[in-house]
Amino acid sequence: MKTSAFLYPWDVVGDPGAAARTAGLGVRQVTLAAAYHSTRALTPRHPRHRVVTAEYAAVLYPPGEQLWQGRELRPRPAGAWVAGPDAFGTAAAALDAAGLEVHTWVVLAHNSRMGEEHPDTTVVNAFGDRYPWAPCIAHPEVRGYLVDLAAEAAVRPGARGTELESLGWYGLAHLHAHDKIGGVPLGDAAQYLMSLCFCPHCRDGYAELGADPAQLAAAVRQALDPAWARGSTDAGLPAVAELLGEEPAAIALEWRVRQARSLQEQAIAAVRAAAPPGFQVLLHADPAPYHCGANAGVDPAHILGHADGLVLPCTGGPAVREAMLAPTAAHARPDTVLAANFTVVSGMGGRPADLAADAAHAAELGATELRLYHAGLACEADLDAVRRALAGT
Repeated sequence: MKTSAFLYPWDVVGDPGAAARTAGLGVRQVTLAAAYHSTRALTPRHPRHRVVTAEYAAVLYPPGEQLWQGRELRPRPAGAWVAGPDAFGTAAAALDAAGLEVHTWVVLAHNSRMGEEHPDTTVVNAFGDRYPWAPCIAHPEVRGYLVDLAAEAAVRPGARGTELESLGWYGLAHLHAHDKIGGVPLGDAAQYLMSLCFCPHCRDGYAELGADPAQLAAAVRQALDPAWARGSTDAGLPAVAELLGEEPAAIALEWRVRQARSLQEQAIAAVRAAAPPGFQVLLHADPAPYHCGANAGVDPAHILGHADGLVLPCTGGPAVREAMLAPTAAHARPDTVLAANFTVVSGMGGRPADLAADAAHAAELGATELRLYHAGLACEADLDAVRRALAGT
Protein backbone atom coordinates (compact mmCIF):
# COMPACT_ATOMS: atom_id res chain seq x y z
CA MET A 1 0.00 0.00 0.00
CA LYS A 2 1.05 3.56 -0.61
CA THR A 3 2.45 4.96 2.62
CA SER A 4 2.95 8.53 3.79
CA ALA A 5 4.84 9.79 6.82
CA PHE A 6 3.91 12.97 8.68
CA LEU A 7 6.58 15.65 9.09
CA TYR A 8 6.87 19.25 10.26
CA PRO A 9 8.91 21.66 8.15
CA TRP A 10 11.29 22.18 11.08
CA ASP A 11 12.17 18.47 10.88
CA VAL A 12 13.64 19.12 7.43
CA VAL A 13 14.80 22.74 7.24
CA GLY A 14 18.39 22.97 8.47
CA ASP A 15 18.95 19.20 8.36
CA PRO A 16 20.64 18.22 5.05
CA GLY A 17 20.03 14.52 5.67
CA ALA A 18 16.35 14.65 6.64
CA ALA A 19 14.80 14.18 3.21
CA ALA A 20 16.98 11.22 2.22
CA ARG A 21 16.50 9.68 5.66
CA THR A 22 12.73 9.91 5.26
CA ALA A 23 12.84 8.37 1.80
CA GLY A 24 14.96 5.58 3.28
CA LEU A 25 12.04 4.52 5.46
CA GLY A 26 10.37 3.10 2.38
CA VAL A 27 7.56 5.68 2.15
CA ARG A 28 6.51 7.27 -1.14
CA GLN A 29 4.87 10.36 0.26
CA VAL A 30 5.24 12.94 3.03
CA THR A 31 2.29 14.75 4.60
CA LEU A 32 3.96 18.03 5.50
CA ALA A 33 2.44 20.58 7.88
CA ALA A 34 1.45 23.83 6.16
CA ALA A 35 -0.85 25.19 8.91
CA TYR A 36 -0.49 23.83 12.42
CA HIS A 37 -1.60 24.47 15.99
CA SER A 38 0.71 25.39 18.86
CA THR A 39 2.90 22.52 20.02
CA ARG A 40 6.15 21.51 21.68
CA ALA A 41 7.92 18.94 19.54
CA LEU A 42 11.02 16.79 19.89
CA THR A 43 13.50 16.73 16.99
CA PRO A 44 15.76 13.81 17.97
CA ARG A 45 18.01 13.86 14.87
CA HIS A 46 18.22 17.52 13.90
CA PRO A 47 21.80 18.87 13.89
CA ARG A 48 20.81 22.25 15.37
CA HIS A 49 18.08 21.64 17.98
CA ARG A 50 16.26 19.01 20.00
CA VAL A 51 13.03 20.77 20.98
CA VAL A 52 10.90 23.15 18.91
CA THR A 53 8.24 25.22 20.67
CA ALA A 54 5.60 26.56 18.30
CA GLU A 55 4.01 29.22 20.47
CA TYR A 56 0.74 29.66 18.58
CA ALA A 57 -1.26 28.29 15.67
CA ALA A 58 0.45 29.48 12.52
CA VAL A 59 0.87 29.03 8.80
CA LEU A 60 4.30 27.81 7.76
CA TYR A 61 4.37 29.80 4.53
CA PRO A 62 3.81 33.52 3.73
CA PRO A 63 0.03 34.17 3.92
CA GLY A 64 -1.46 36.16 1.06
CA GLU A 65 -1.81 39.82 1.97
CA GLN A 66 -4.53 40.46 -0.61
CA LEU A 67 -6.66 37.58 0.70
CA TRP A 68 -6.42 38.58 4.36
CA GLN A 69 -6.11 42.35 4.21
CA GLY A 70 -8.53 44.14 6.54
CA ARG A 71 -9.93 40.94 8.06
CA GLU A 72 -10.18 40.55 11.82
CA LEU A 73 -9.61 36.79 11.64
CA ARG A 74 -6.47 36.01 9.70
CA PRO A 75 -3.68 33.41 9.94
CA ARG A 76 -0.48 34.28 11.76
CA PRO A 77 2.87 33.58 10.12
CA ALA A 78 5.14 31.29 12.12
CA GLY A 79 7.61 32.86 14.52
CA ALA A 80 11.23 32.20 15.33
CA TRP A 81 10.68 28.46 15.70
CA VAL A 82 11.05 28.05 11.92
CA ALA A 83 13.84 29.32 9.69
CA GLY A 84 12.94 31.65 6.83
CA PRO A 85 9.63 33.07 5.63
CA ASP A 86 8.55 29.90 3.77
CA ALA A 87 9.59 26.89 5.83
CA PHE A 88 6.98 24.74 4.11
CA GLY A 89 8.30 25.62 0.66
CA THR A 90 11.92 24.98 1.65
CA ALA A 91 11.10 21.60 3.20
CA ALA A 92 8.84 20.60 0.30
CA ALA A 93 11.58 21.30 -2.24
CA ALA A 94 14.06 19.13 -0.32
CA LEU A 95 11.59 16.27 -0.02
CA ASP A 96 10.68 16.48 -3.71
CA ALA A 97 14.38 16.34 -4.62
CA ALA A 98 14.61 13.11 -2.62
CA GLY A 99 11.86 11.58 -4.75
CA LEU A 100 9.02 12.00 -2.26
CA GLU A 101 5.53 13.18 -3.20
CA VAL A 102 4.48 16.06 -0.95
CA HIS A 103 0.94 16.62 0.34
CA THR A 104 -0.06 19.43 2.68
CA TRP A 105 -1.23 18.86 6.25
CA VAL A 106 -3.66 21.61 7.24
CA VAL A 107 -5.05 22.01 10.77
CA LEU A 108 -8.16 24.18 10.76
CA ALA A 109 -10.65 24.53 13.67
CA HIS A 110 -8.02 24.29 16.42
CA ASN A 111 -6.48 27.62 17.35
CA SER A 112 -5.89 28.75 20.94
CA ARG A 113 -4.38 32.13 20.06
CA MET A 114 -7.37 33.10 17.95
CA GLY A 115 -9.67 32.12 20.79
CA GLU A 116 -7.70 34.18 23.27
CA GLU A 117 -7.69 37.26 21.03
CA HIS A 118 -11.28 36.83 19.81
CA PRO A 119 -13.20 35.05 22.60
CA ASP A 120 -16.55 35.57 20.86
CA THR A 121 -15.43 33.06 18.18
CA THR A 122 -15.11 30.10 20.55
CA VAL A 123 -17.24 27.18 21.71
CA VAL A 124 -19.18 27.92 24.93
CA ASN A 125 -20.32 24.91 26.96
CA ALA A 126 -23.64 24.57 28.81
CA PHE A 127 -22.03 25.99 31.97
CA GLY A 128 -20.88 29.15 30.20
CA ASP A 129 -17.20 28.15 30.01
CA ARG A 130 -15.37 29.09 26.84
CA TYR A 131 -12.93 26.74 25.10
CA PRO A 132 -10.26 29.05 23.64
CA TRP A 133 -8.73 26.23 21.56
CA ALA A 134 -12.06 25.45 19.85
CA PRO A 135 -13.44 27.92 17.27
CA CYS A 136 -17.21 27.60 16.91
CA ILE A 137 -17.81 26.48 13.33
CA ALA A 138 -21.32 27.99 13.37
CA HIS A 139 -19.82 31.49 13.72
CA PRO A 140 -20.03 33.11 10.24
CA GLU A 141 -16.63 34.82 10.42
CA VAL A 142 -15.00 31.63 11.67
CA ARG A 143 -16.47 29.70 8.76
CA GLY A 144 -15.21 32.25 6.26
CA TYR A 145 -11.76 32.15 7.82
CA LEU A 146 -11.61 28.34 7.82
CA VAL A 147 -12.75 27.97 4.21
CA ASP A 148 -10.21 30.50 2.92
CA LEU A 149 -7.44 29.08 5.09
CA ALA A 150 -8.18 25.58 3.81
CA ALA A 151 -7.79 26.68 0.20
CA GLU A 152 -4.67 28.77 0.74
CA ALA A 153 -2.80 26.35 3.01
CA ALA A 154 -3.77 23.22 1.08
CA VAL A 155 -2.71 24.35 -2.38
CA ARG A 156 0.95 25.20 -1.88
CA PRO A 157 3.44 25.13 -4.77
CA GLY A 158 4.64 21.59 -5.39
CA ALA A 159 1.92 19.89 -3.34
CA ARG A 160 -0.08 17.14 -5.06
CA GLY A 161 -2.79 16.80 -2.46
CA THR A 162 -3.88 17.78 1.01
CA GLU A 163 -5.08 16.31 4.29
CA LEU A 164 -7.47 18.57 6.20
CA GLU A 165 -7.46 18.04 9.97
CA SER A 166 -9.93 19.45 12.51
CA LEU A 167 -12.45 20.29 9.79
CA GLY A 168 -15.43 20.15 12.12
CA TRP A 169 -16.29 20.62 15.79
CA TYR A 170 -13.65 20.72 18.49
CA GLY A 171 -14.77 20.12 22.07
CA LEU A 172 -13.64 19.46 25.62
CA ALA A 173 -10.84 17.02 24.86
CA HIS A 174 -7.61 18.89 24.16
CA LEU A 175 -3.89 18.35 24.76
CA HIS A 176 -3.58 21.45 26.91
CA ALA A 177 -0.48 22.60 28.79
CA HIS A 178 -0.51 21.30 32.40
CA ASP A 179 -3.90 19.69 31.85
CA LYS A 180 -5.90 19.05 35.05
CA ILE A 181 -9.32 17.94 33.82
CA GLY A 182 -8.86 14.19 34.21
CA GLY A 183 -9.84 14.03 37.87
CA VAL A 184 -13.39 13.02 36.95
CA PRO A 185 -13.45 10.37 34.22
CA LEU A 186 -15.95 11.25 31.49
CA GLY A 187 -17.17 8.69 29.01
CA ASP A 188 -18.03 9.21 25.37
CA ALA A 189 -21.53 10.57 26.02
CA ALA A 190 -20.44 12.96 28.77
CA GLN A 191 -17.56 14.22 26.63
CA TYR A 192 -20.08 14.97 23.89
CA LEU A 193 -22.40 16.84 26.25
CA MET A 194 -19.47 18.88 27.56
CA SER A 195 -18.62 19.73 23.95
CA LEU A 196 -22.03 21.09 22.91
CA CYS A 197 -21.80 24.77 22.08
CA PHE A 198 -24.14 27.44 23.47
CA CYS A 199 -22.66 30.55 21.89
CA PRO A 200 -25.22 33.00 20.45
CA HIS A 201 -25.00 31.44 16.97
CA CYS A 202 -25.63 27.93 18.27
CA ARG A 203 -28.43 29.11 20.57
CA ASP A 204 -30.12 30.65 17.53
CA GLY A 205 -29.60 27.40 15.63
CA TYR A 206 -31.23 25.30 18.35
CA ALA A 207 -34.15 27.72 18.43
CA GLU A 208 -34.62 27.48 14.65
CA LEU A 209 -34.94 23.71 15.06
CA GLY A 210 -37.60 24.06 17.76
CA ALA A 211 -35.63 23.86 21.01
CA ASP A 212 -35.49 26.44 23.78
CA PRO A 213 -31.73 27.10 24.12
CA ALA A 214 -31.92 27.90 27.83
CA GLN A 215 -33.89 24.74 28.52
CA LEU A 216 -31.48 22.70 26.41
CA ALA A 217 -28.47 24.05 28.31
CA ALA A 218 -30.21 23.32 31.61
CA ALA A 219 -30.94 19.78 30.45
CA VAL A 220 -27.29 19.27 29.57
CA ARG A 221 -26.19 20.49 33.00
CA GLN A 222 -28.72 18.21 34.69
CA ALA A 223 -27.67 15.23 32.58
CA LEU A 224 -24.05 15.76 33.65
CA ASP A 225 -24.77 16.10 37.37
CA PRO A 226 -24.24 12.39 38.18
CA ALA A 227 -20.87 12.42 36.40
CA TRP A 228 -19.43 14.99 38.80
CA ALA A 229 -20.21 12.69 41.71
CA ARG A 230 -18.92 9.37 40.42
CA GLY A 231 -17.59 9.80 36.88
CA SER A 232 -19.15 8.41 33.72
CA THR A 233 -18.49 5.59 31.29
CA ASP A 234 -21.60 5.91 29.08
CA ALA A 235 -20.83 5.67 25.37
CA GLY A 236 -22.60 6.27 22.10
CA LEU A 237 -25.60 8.23 20.88
CA PRO A 238 -28.14 5.99 22.70
CA ALA A 239 -26.49 7.02 25.96
CA VAL A 240 -26.70 10.69 24.97
CA ALA A 241 -30.42 10.32 24.26
CA GLU A 242 -30.95 8.53 27.56
CA LEU A 243 -29.15 11.26 29.49
CA LEU A 244 -30.59 14.24 27.64
CA GLY A 245 -33.90 13.01 26.27
CA GLU A 246 -34.69 11.83 22.74
CA GLU A 247 -35.95 15.12 21.28
CA PRO A 248 -33.29 17.48 22.74
CA ALA A 249 -30.54 15.05 21.78
CA ALA A 250 -31.86 14.83 18.22
CA ILE A 251 -32.06 18.61 17.83
CA ALA A 252 -28.55 19.17 19.18
CA LEU A 253 -27.14 16.50 16.89
CA GLU A 254 -29.00 17.79 13.83
CA TRP A 255 -27.64 21.31 14.35
CA ARG A 256 -24.07 20.12 14.81
CA VAL A 257 -24.14 17.71 11.87
CA ARG A 258 -25.59 20.40 9.59
CA GLN A 259 -22.87 22.86 10.52
CA ALA A 260 -20.01 20.38 10.18
CA ARG A 261 -21.33 18.98 6.91
CA SER A 262 -21.78 22.36 5.25
CA LEU A 263 -18.36 23.55 6.41
CA GLN A 264 -16.72 20.41 5.06
CA GLU A 265 -18.50 20.81 1.73
CA GLN A 266 -17.48 24.48 1.44
CA ALA A 267 -13.85 23.87 2.40
CA ILE A 268 -13.46 20.96 -0.03
CA ALA A 269 -15.05 22.99 -2.82
CA ALA A 270 -12.72 25.93 -2.08
CA VAL A 271 -9.66 23.69 -2.20
CA ARG A 272 -10.77 22.16 -5.50
CA ALA A 273 -11.38 25.61 -6.99
CA ALA A 274 -7.84 26.69 -6.06
CA ALA A 275 -6.09 23.44 -6.99
CA PRO A 276 -4.83 22.04 -10.29
CA PRO A 277 -6.56 18.99 -11.83
CA GLY A 278 -5.88 15.74 -10.03
CA PHE A 279 -5.21 17.38 -6.66
CA GLN A 280 -6.21 14.93 -3.93
CA VAL A 281 -8.37 16.09 -1.00
CA LEU A 282 -8.56 13.91 2.11
CA LEU A 283 -10.06 14.57 5.56
CA HIS A 284 -8.80 13.36 8.92
CA ALA A 285 -12.04 11.88 10.16
CA ASP A 286 -14.00 9.65 12.52
CA PRO A 287 -17.04 7.83 11.06
CA ALA A 288 -19.20 8.72 14.10
CA PRO A 289 -20.77 12.06 13.08
CA TYR A 290 -21.21 13.26 16.68
CA HIS A 291 -17.51 12.92 17.52
CA CYS A 292 -15.34 16.03 17.58
CA GLY A 293 -11.65 16.82 17.65
CA ALA A 294 -8.74 16.52 15.25
CA ASN A 295 -10.47 13.60 13.51
CA ALA A 296 -13.77 15.34 12.84
CA GLY A 297 -16.96 13.32 12.95
CA VAL A 298 -18.40 12.61 9.49
CA ASP A 299 -21.13 10.60 7.82
CA PRO A 300 -19.09 8.42 5.42
CA ALA A 301 -21.96 8.04 2.96
CA HIS A 302 -22.13 11.81 2.61
CA ILE A 303 -18.53 12.96 2.85
CA LEU A 304 -17.19 10.40 0.40
CA GLY A 305 -19.35 12.08 -2.24
CA HIS A 306 -17.19 15.20 -1.82
CA ALA A 307 -13.71 14.23 -0.58
CA ASP A 308 -11.37 11.78 -2.31
CA GLY A 309 -11.08 9.83 0.91
CA LEU A 310 -10.44 9.78 4.63
CA VAL A 311 -7.51 9.40 6.99
CA LEU A 312 -8.72 7.32 9.94
CA PRO A 313 -7.04 6.85 13.36
CA CYS A 314 -6.28 3.12 13.62
CA THR A 315 -3.86 2.89 16.56
CA GLY A 316 -5.18 0.89 19.50
CA GLY A 317 -5.95 -2.62 18.36
CA PRO A 318 -8.35 -4.58 16.14
CA ALA A 319 -11.54 -3.14 17.67
CA VAL A 320 -10.42 0.42 16.91
CA ARG A 321 -9.56 -0.46 13.31
CA GLU A 322 -12.92 -2.17 12.83
CA ALA A 323 -14.77 0.84 14.26
CA MET A 324 -12.92 3.18 11.91
CA LEU A 325 -12.74 1.18 8.69
CA ALA A 326 -15.88 -0.96 8.53
CA PRO A 327 -18.35 1.98 8.36
CA THR A 328 -16.25 3.80 5.78
CA ALA A 329 -15.35 0.87 3.53
CA ALA A 330 -19.06 0.20 3.04
CA HIS A 331 -19.34 3.53 1.17
CA ALA A 332 -16.03 3.56 -0.69
CA ARG A 333 -15.87 3.85 -4.46
CA PRO A 334 -13.16 2.07 -6.47
CA ASP A 335 -10.97 5.19 -6.34
CA THR A 336 -11.68 6.14 -2.71
CA VAL A 337 -8.65 6.51 -0.43
CA LEU A 338 -9.06 5.01 3.03
CA ALA A 339 -5.78 5.66 4.83
CA ALA A 340 -5.19 3.84 8.10
CA ASN A 341 -3.26 6.18 10.38
CA PHE A 342 -0.90 4.45 12.82
CA THR A 343 1.15 6.08 15.55
CA VAL A 344 4.69 4.72 15.18
CA VAL A 345 6.19 6.61 18.14
CA SER A 346 6.34 4.07 20.96
CA GLY A 347 6.61 6.82 23.56
CA MET A 348 3.23 8.14 22.38
CA GLY A 349 1.44 4.80 22.50
CA GLY A 350 2.50 3.51 19.09
CA ARG A 351 3.49 -0.07 18.29
CA PRO A 352 5.90 0.17 15.36
CA ALA A 353 7.05 -3.42 15.87
CA ASP A 354 3.49 -4.56 15.04
CA LEU A 355 3.06 -2.29 12.03
CA ALA A 356 3.19 -5.04 9.41
CA ALA A 357 0.49 -7.12 11.11
CA ASP A 358 -1.65 -4.10 11.94
CA ALA A 359 -1.41 -2.82 8.36
CA ALA A 360 -2.40 -6.23 7.00
CA HIS A 361 -5.47 -6.27 9.24
CA ALA A 362 -6.34 -2.74 8.13
CA ALA A 363 -6.09 -3.81 4.49
CA GLU A 364 -8.47 -6.71 5.16
CA LEU A 365 -10.96 -4.15 6.51
CA GLY A 366 -10.70 -1.95 3.42
CA ALA A 367 -7.72 0.36 3.99
CA THR A 368 -6.02 1.33 0.75
CA GLU A 369 -3.11 3.36 2.15
CA LEU A 370 -1.09 3.87 5.34
CA ARG A 371 -0.19 6.99 7.32
CA LEU A 372 2.64 6.99 9.84
CA TYR A 373 2.55 9.43 12.72
CA HIS A 374 5.20 10.81 13.03
CA ALA A 375 8.59 10.39 11.28
CA GLY A 376 10.05 13.50 12.88
CA LEU A 377 9.10 12.59 16.47
CA ALA A 378 10.12 8.93 16.50
CA CYS A 379 13.35 7.57 17.95
CA GLU A 380 15.75 5.61 15.75
CA ALA A 381 14.60 2.26 17.13
CA ASP A 382 11.01 3.07 16.13
CA LEU A 383 12.11 4.11 12.65
CA ASP A 384 14.12 0.89 12.27
CA ALA A 385 10.92 -1.04 13.02
CA VAL A 386 9.08 0.99 10.37
CA ARG A 387 11.79 0.27 7.78
CA ARG A 388 11.54 -3.45 8.46
CA ALA A 389 7.74 -3.41 8.26
CA LEU A 390 7.62 -1.47 5.01
CA ALA A 391 10.33 -3.60 3.45
CA GLY A 392 8.06 -6.60 3.91
CA THR A 393 4.91 -5.00 2.50
